[in-house]
Amino acid sequence: MKKYTYTILAFLLCWTTACKKLDTLPPSIVKDDDVFATAAGIQAYMSRMYSELPIEDFRYSPERGLNMFWIISPTSATTGEALSRDQNGSMQENTGLSTWGDCYRVIRDANYFAETLPKYASNFTNDQVNNWLGEARFVRAATYFALVKRYGGVPLVDKVLNYPEQSIEELKIPRSSEEKIYDFIGTDLDYAYTNLPETNQAGRASKYAAAGFKSRAMLYAGTIAKYNQITLVDGSGNRLCGIPVAKAVTYFKAAYDAAALLDGKYSLYKKAWAAGDKNAQYLNYVNMFFDASSPENIFVRQYHYPESVHGYDAYNVPRQLMGANGYSSEVNPTLDFVELFDGFPKNADGTIKTTTGGKYDLYTNTMDIFANAEPRLRATVVLPGDVMKGVSIEIRRGIYTGPSAGGISPLLPAGSTAHYPTDNIVQSANASQTPYKLPNGTTMNPAGLSGYFTGDGTNSVSGFSIRKYIVPDKPTSEVLENRSDQTWIELRYAEVLLNRAEAAVELNALGQSDKSYLQDAFTQINAIRERAGADLLTGTANLTIDVVRKERKKELGFENKQYWDMRRWRIADKEQNSTIYRTLMPFYSANDGKYFFDARLDERNSRYTFDVRWYYEQIPQGEIQKSQNLIQNPGY
Repeated sequence: MKKYTYTILAFLLCWTTACKKLDTLPPSIVKDDDVFATAAGIQAYMSRMYSELPIEDFRYSPERGLNMFWIISPTSATTGEALSRDQNGSMQENTGLSTWGDCYRVIRDANYFAETLPKYASNFTNDQVNNWLGEARFVRAATYFALVKRYGGVPLVDKVLNYPEQSIEELKIPRSSEEKIYDFIGTDLDYAYTNLPETNQAGRASKYAAAGFKSRAMLYAGTIAKYNQITLVDGSGNRLCGIPVAKAVTYFKAAYDAAALLDGKYSLYKKAWAAGDKNAQYLNYVNMFFDASSPENIFVRQYHYPESVHGYDAYNVPRQLMGANGYSSEVNPTLDFVELFDGFPKNADGTIKTTTGGKYDLYTNTMDIFANAEPRLRATVVLPGDVMKGVSIEIRRGIYTGPSAGGISPLLPAGSTAHYPTDNIVQSANASQTPYKLPNGTTMNPAGLSGYFTGDGTNSVSGFSIRKYIVPDKPTSEVLENRSDQTWIELRYAEVLLNRAEAAVELNALGQSDKSYLQDAFTQINAIRERAGADLLTGTANLTIDVVRKERKKELGFENKQYWDMRRWRIADKEQNSTIYRTLMPFYSANDGKYFFDARLDERNSRYTFDVRWYYEQIPQGEIQKSQNLIQNPGY
């Protein structure tokens, strides 16, 4: 039989300092014997596959794609979780990206591995061979999931294709149905679960990673079956876009059962947690994202300076903590996101309460309004005046110098997107602020060190900054591009519990009464809420799908999950219909010596709209031109 050569990643990945895609060390062209005959060769091959696995981590954005160094276009800035100074983008992924081709290269890697390794099986134990084959199937399944959630049904390639062994026409494989792709993913993950070990090296799949990924993929399929309204059928009757609604129960059950396989194998991170101690609960949640021994981590992507890095800290720290690169505060959580959490004054409609009787409420410190907020909020978002890296983060919109006898009336009418008036308000156009002399003789910078500078590119535009995943003790000298190396947690146990709860509530709504699905969902949600320091649910009567979705948004905020959740729930076009997200601007009243908050629409008037055709992305035109058997998605 003909020997094929293969390009492998020999040892380590190399990141260039320029803003370009992931590259590797100069490749070696070697024969199969050099790769598959030794554990070291197989390790190198595995390293290549895992490094190219299409997961949305620190180096992903819808604008720039996967494994891209320069990410100043965060996913959260398209979902309503956050505002970005540099991006007012939609939830449409850039259709010029190479995702399609990159994914099929990974699939070929996995297929080649699965076909070639058995020829060398005598060199290894049965367990080794089975484990490695399980990893290959895991990688293939995760890669097909990256494709199907973007494009719907795609060509199903489960073997190595080579020309001229196969003719050109044989290589022009048509798209399979969306349902068939999800079933294929489920089968691959079942194989991986059966053959993978219970534990593996960090960054490599275990049997429970396979089960967790299956809970995610099957939940996605179930929601597509239930909520999708877009259909595309080819000439053979294959449903390329959409899944029959009758399959929703099947997929939700598969998601639920897969999640249940992790019972007793992982647990929510509670190493520093203490009942009733909000500060301990806050610190516990912060620490969770940096503890390599966390019992919650199921599948991670590791980074290590200097050979593999990202720039998360440099782009996202509050301005007063930024390094020499001059980047900061790219992710500015919206008030809409903050209002999802419990524990601060709210109006009847759930919005933050900032006025009483038409006059602003006054606070001695900006943190006072959040004094009773659930600890998970503080661990996710830097609130104005909270402490980070040992300093108070100063976020102000300005200093109010007008009269305050009888209270201060709203500075702008409700619903206004106008800029604040200059009368009676001292504001700053940039970070070089002229300190204002207060009546007591002290001085104050109008916007603080990290506040809203109307002409600056490094400031908070929402009144908040991001805390999740920011390294708590990274020195300012290291807050640079190409310098962060914290681990990305792609799958953690909290998500699996949320998958399980969502599937359970959906099954209950679909009339499945063979199990106590609603009671189980109640148990999982309360476990997450307890760890978060939130108020516990008191019963199942009001446990709706909206309650589960809200909990998911809070728990998984800024982990690149809401982008795909809004798409699979088919709610993006409803939530983003010329939508302007809201901000919370702290002001200091000079005459009162106290603060008030103005909750308002983003004064930049940034509007977000989602076109329903974007639920299925455009197949690259170059691929369509290569094969007339590929049918383009609707609307393109």
